[in-house]
Amino acid sequence: MECVLRNWRMEDAAALAGIIGNRHIQDNLRDGIPFPYTEADARAFLREMMAADPDRLFAFAVEAEGRLVGSIVLTRGQNVHSRTAEVGYYIAESCWGKGVGTAALRQACEWVFAQTDILRIYAEPYAFNAASCRILEKAGFSLEGIMRAHAFKNGRVLDMKLYARIREE
Repeated sequence: MECVLRNWRMEDAAALAGIIGNRHIQDNLRDGIPFPYTEADARAFLREMMAADPDRLFAFAVEAEGRLVGSIVLTRGQNVHSRTAEVGYYIAESCWGKGVGTAALRQACEWVFAQTDILRIYAEPYAFNAASCRILEKAGFSLEGIMRAHAFKNGRVLDMKLYARIREE
């Protein structure tokens, strides 16, 4: 399934609430996202994305077949890490297994490498999330290691994996 990246719009709030209101998606994200996730929560997120410093936060809505299906956000590091960015993403469950995540991640990385001085993009998925790890691998990321006991989520201590893609690769 083909997808495009675009800027966020306030009219995305209802669709965004529907996507993030899915427990299967929230179980794969970091904490701090309300559940249930409401349109008011979505509007707050959208205001934050639209007001963000465009040199520090690169936020994309993912659209497929004319509808919102996900999000990709890259956050620039600070200090000696100012030329790296951490990427986080989620795709609507209805689009899982259809190549949308891989296509969107490739597009986001290509845009960031072409438009900024970022040299390295990295991600830290939960080790159990085989689908997210596969998206990263198919998008050109290399596994750099396993971070043991690196997170506490849903009452469990979890390992995470560290993936990175370097500009020249």
